Amino acid sequence: MSQSEPESTPEGEVRTFRPVDPPSRPRRRRRTARVLVVDDLGRMLLFSDSDPGLPGLRWWITPGGGVEPAESDLEAAVRELREETGLTVAAEDLIGPLAHRHVVHGYTDVIVEQDEVFLGVVVAPFDVDVAGHTEEERLTMTEHRWWTREELASTSESVWPTVVGDLWDRMETGGEAVDLGRQEESTVPVVTP
Repeated sequence: MSQSEPESTPEGEVRTFRPVDPPSRPRRRRRTARVLVVDDLGRMLLFSDSDPGLPGLRWWITPGGGVEPAESDLEAAVRELREETGLTVAAEDLIGPLAHRHVVHGYTDVIVEQDEVFLGVVVAPFDVDVAGHTEEERLTMTEHRWWTREELASTSESVWPTVVGDLWDRMETGGEAVDLGRQEESTVPVVTP
């Protein structure tokens, strides 16, 4: 996400994070690049994300965000890593694409539909710097941590996407990008008419 302007609905409204009647939620569409950041100690970086309309609820996500106009998926991934983690990588350091999917996120205030690409990168351990987070990210992404494979496999916490362990495996084995199809990850489910 760009620091210069907040994400907004197609109508130009800034997210309120105040719950609205589920059928009345505005809908936003975007393309995103998400990155599995794995250090050479065998740990993956994930951020805790939340829906402020449902206090106490959280799930874990990979770094990444919206692809801006005229920006490639690789350029977006490089920019998002720098903004969200303080890590600077070159596009040629990225592995993949590992997978693609269309995902629908129903939150208390908005529905976000995303066409996502997943990439990977292996790096030396580093201290995460969240100074580049947007106002929205500072509100919703309140924590980060490095996870081992064993911790990911045994956690009872929600991790989006649920197949992040499989994508981690794909970073090591290579191959064509997997089509994960259409998925829903919602705090307030999206009811299709």
